[in-house]
Amino acid sequence: MENINNDSTQAPPSGAGGLSRRSFLKSSALTGGGLMLSFSWFSEAKAAEKLSELNLAETWSELTGYIKITPENVIKIFCPNPEFGQNVMTSLPMMVAEELDCDWKNVVVEMGTHDNVKFGAQFTGGSNSVRMYWKPLRAAGASARQMLIEAAAQTWAVPASEISTKAGVLSHKSGKSAKYGQMASKAATIAVPKDAKTKAVKDFTIISKSKKNAEGTKIVTGKPLFGLDYRVDGMLIAMIQHPPAFGMKLKSFNAAQALKMPGIKDVYSFKLYDEGFEQGGFDTRTFNELLVVVGNSTWEVMNARKKLSVQWEPAGDVKETMMGRGGKREVTIPGRLETTSKQFEMMAEFAKKPATQLRKDGDPEAAFKNAAQVIERTYNAPFLAHNTMEPMNFFAHVQADKALVAGPIQAPGWMEPTLSKILNLPADKIEIQMTRMGGGFGRRAYAQYVYEAARISQKVKAPVKLVYTREDDMTYGIYRPMYTATYRAALDANKNLIGFHVTGGGIPESPIHANRFPAGALDNYLADSWEIPSNITIGAFRAPRSNFNAAAEQSFLDEVAEAMGKDPIQLRLDLLKRAKANPVGKNNDYDADRYIGVLELLKEKSGWGKPENAGKKRGVAAYFCHASYAGHVVDMVIKNGEPYVEHVTSAVDCGVVINPDAARNMVEGAVVDGIGQSFYGALTHKDGAAEQNNFHNYRMIRHNEAPQKIDVHFVENEIDPTGLGEPPFPPVFGAVANALFKTTGKRYYNQPFSVEQPQS
Repeated sequence: MENINNDSTQAPPSGAGGLSRRSFLKSSALTGGGLMLSFSWFSEAKAAEKLSELNLAETWSELTGYIKITPENVIKIFCPNPEFGQNVMTSLPMMVAEELDCDWKNVVVEMGTHDNVKFGAQFTGGSNSVRMYWKPLRAAGASARQMLIEAAAQTWAVPASEISTKAGVLSHKSGKSAKYGQMASKAATIAVPKDAKTKAVKDFTIISKSKKNAEGTKIVTGKPLFGLDYRVDGMLIAMIQHPPAFGMKLKSFNAAQALKMPGIKDVYSFKLYDEGFEQGGFDTRTFNELLVVVGNSTWEVMNARKKLSVQWEPAGDVKETMMGRGGKREVTIPGRLETTSKQFEMMAEFAKKPATQLRKDGDPEAAFKNAAQVIERTYNAPFLAHNTMEPMNFFAHVQADKALVAGPIQAPGWMEPTLSKILNLPADKIEIQMTRMGGGFGRRAYAQYVYEAARISQKVKAPVKLVYTREDDMTYGIYRPMYTATYRAALDANKNLIGFHVTGGGIPESPIHANRFPAGALDNYLADSWEIPSNITIGAFRAPRSNFNAAAEQSFLDEVAEAMGKDPIQLRLDLLKRAKANPVGKNNDYDADRYIGVLELLKEKSGWGKPENAGKKRGVAAYFCHASYAGHVVDMVIKNGEPYVEHVTSAVDCGVVINPDAARNMVEGAVVDGIGQSFYGALTHKDGAAEQNNFHNYRMIRHNEAPQKIDVHFVENEIDPTGLGEPPFPPVFGAVANALFKTTGKRYYNQPFSVEQPQS
């Protein structure tokens, strides 16, 4: 059997007892000689309990870094986190290599398999990867370097303090030298230092220097990396026939014709979760009873699925037990068949009702009552589909006493407990291998496709790969929620901003972040919220909630600036300087100084307000989320009769930048994605059924619609790295909306901005 992500020399897992927040180190010699150093950071908190703390870096300090050095001086660094294009397979090993003081040319990177004991969380999402690994992986590299120095000191009978390292070579002033590989076996016998000193930022030689993608060659030469590449002998293919609409369920089926098709092994229905099953925080599932077709090949299964005769019926209200996100609770999923136009009407009605107050500073009611002018605007956005380029898929081989599962996943540690329960197998009998992901954006953190594959393999008693078509995922997906928000600003007779109110909600969750800017910058501030339950399944979508909040907030601030007669960047700077000098409240979740730094860099690099740019149609937006700050200036023109984003200037403060090339790529990707979603992103429903099922009617940005140029600039500082995968994305929406106003003379309040999108 081919294990494309398994290292045959990997040390066996240690026991899981004695978990604590204290870091511990251990070393062990490997077969054939060499050094492996592992660092484990454990937490007593369960994975589901961590969900609500995704943005707290210290909560995510649970990880393991492995360093393997062979006698031939090849240094293998295991990446613990799943990779879906953000380049953690390069950036995380760079942190280890920096402190190890090795030659990057000698480094080989390999994806580690899932192991809660060795690697901790292994979660890719929430823009957490680099920031949660920053200290532990550097410590791992520094400790390994110190062990190599001690080994050389003992071998040469000289003080360790007289030995230096550079590019993987140990040197002594006597002229003696050795490559790391020559000392690796001896170093493995030396006690691991507890407090190895790490480098100062100014001394970095690998970090902050651009390195090419560690998997670049494999990608361009078509090596098996992705879940769809995974193959084993005897593997079957499975596909699911799900209800045609949210709010429907399976009534009966006839598979006689499908079973006659070539290559078909089985057709049957199954329940993903048994009655009374307690779902974890990421155990989202769309339909519980499913119809599956199993056969030899994708083509054969697709054709057989068309021959099924199926009857569906209304599901009615469904009660479920949920864990995580606030503890155990009972929820009722409504059974109605939902339609987009009626959903927007429902949100408009809910917005008129009293909402749940999230934050109140000062006396906002009096501020609005006494205002000389009140500005009020409402913003709306539809469901969005993730549309990962690699269709959803997963492999499972479940046997009586063990299971192997493999594929593209973002959070293996959160999936393992549920796999253990539904398969009735101990967690240590389940091996989880992580393939490279062809896109994630939050979609692959929700594991119903993993559980489905495992259930199917267990039933047919064979290795199985479950494959979704594009149509399956788009109509059976996990979506970005529908949102609406109303912003109000109160101005006095002198055009001063004296009050601010944001109220919002969504289906089925609210987007409102009560403590985000401009909270803390105004004496009178109010934020409240509401939600409408739904049977349409939702989940994290690149910068959850923030991608809508930034669009609405930053569009609104431009209108406020216009009413006040102020430059839009200057208004933001004035508010932030107030929040820095004399903040209101204690729960503001942003650093005003870093926010100011991004706006000032953006203003400088874009030439904002310079006479030579006076004729440009420009929009600006800046936003804080996932611990980082990002802003964009969008230059727009009319091209072939349509608005076109020609040039974008971006400024980001994400602390120390690990790999500049990869960081720029992340920002550029966020800009293109944001422009596309702003203009075109929309998934609508009619009577519970998705009206878009593939790219012919779910519009994506095209190559010729991407900007001609994206200039990316980073604030230079020595702050520990913060998030980057998500923060550049949200402010794109607001910058595009503000540029549209400058270009067309019209304000845009409803996404998507393109009139080409179908509306229900």
